Amino acid sequence: MTPSPRSGFLLAIGAYGLWGFLPLYIALTAPTSAVELIGWRILFSVVFGVLLLVCLRGGVAELRELVRDRRIVVTLGIAGLLVAVNWLLYVTAVTTGHTVEGALGYFLNPLVSIVLALVVERERLRPLQWAAVGLAVVALVVLAVGYGQLPLIAIGLALSFGLYGLVKKRVGPRVGVVPGLLVETSLIVPIGIGCLVVAALTTGITFGANGPLHTGLLVASGIVTALPLLLFAAAAKRLTLVEIALMQYLAPSLQFVIGVRVFHEAMPAERWVGFAIVWAALVLFTVDLALENRRRRAAPSDPPL
Repeated sequence: MTPSPRSGFLLAIGAYGLWGFLPLYIALTAPTSAVELIGWRILFSVVFGVLLLVCLRGGVAELRELVRDRRIVVTLGIAGLLVAVNWLLYVTAVTTGHTVEGALGYFLNPLVSIVLALVVERERLRPLQWAAVGLAVVALVVLAVGYGQLPLIAIGLALSFGLYGLVKKRVGPRVGVVPGLLVETSLIVPIGIGCLVVAALTTGITFGANGPLHTGLLVASGIVTALPLLLFAAAAKRLTLVEIALMQYLAPSLQFVIGVRVFHEAMPAERWVGFAIVWAALVLFTVDLALENRRRRAAPSDPPL
C-alpha cells in the first residue's frame, strides 16, 4: 500500500463515480443538443479553470511559465482536440440512446492503450497482454454481429481517450492539473464557439430558454468537467498503478448499469456475450498488470555508486 491509501481510494471513487453518473447529468440537460452541450462545456470549463487558477497559490505564475514553452502548448492543444472529440462522441452516445455502447468504449480503453503503446511507443507486449487484445478483437466481432455493424461510437471513444492519454503522457509531470486543463480548454474555445454557432443554425440555442434550473445545469458543465479530473489527479498521487487500474472500471460499470436499468437500452444475447468477452479481456489485463507490478517490486535495485 502507498501512503494515504484510504484517502486515495475515496478520491478515486469520487472521480470515477462522477464520470459514471455523467449519463444522468447529460439526460437532465435535455432538450440541449450534443453539439450545444459541448460548446457550453468547453466555455464554462475555461471559466471554472480561471476561477480555480486564481484561488490556487502560485497558479498564475505556473501558467505563465507553462505558456512560454511552445512545445508543451502545442501538445496540450492536441490533447484538447482529442478530448473535445471524446466529449462529443460520448454526449452523442447518451443523447441518441447508446449509453451502453459508450460504456463499452471506456471498457475497451485500457486495451486500446496497450495497442497504442505497441504501435507508437514500440513496446513489446507480454503474453497476457496479447491474449487480452485478442479477446477484445473477438468481442468486437461478436458485437458487430449483434449491432449489425461495428460499434463505431465505442471504438471512437476508446481511440480518442487512448490517444489523449498518450499525448498527456508526453507532457508528464511538467504540467500542473489546473494550468494544464485551462490551457487545453482555452485552445479549443474556437471549437466551442463553432459548436454554438452550429447549434444556433440547426436545433437552436436552449441556454436561458428552459428555465433557471436548466440554465444552471448548463453553467455547471464546467464543474462537471473539471472536478473529476482534479479528484483523479489527487488520487493518482496516493494509489499505485494497479490500484488505479482496478478503480477505472467503476465509471463504465456505472454507465453500463444506467444504460440498461435506467434508460432501458436493449441488451440481446449477442451483446451480453460480447461484453462478457471484453470483461474477460480486462481480467487478463489486470492480472498481467498486477504480476508485472509484483515482479518490479521483487527485482533487486541497482547498488549505490
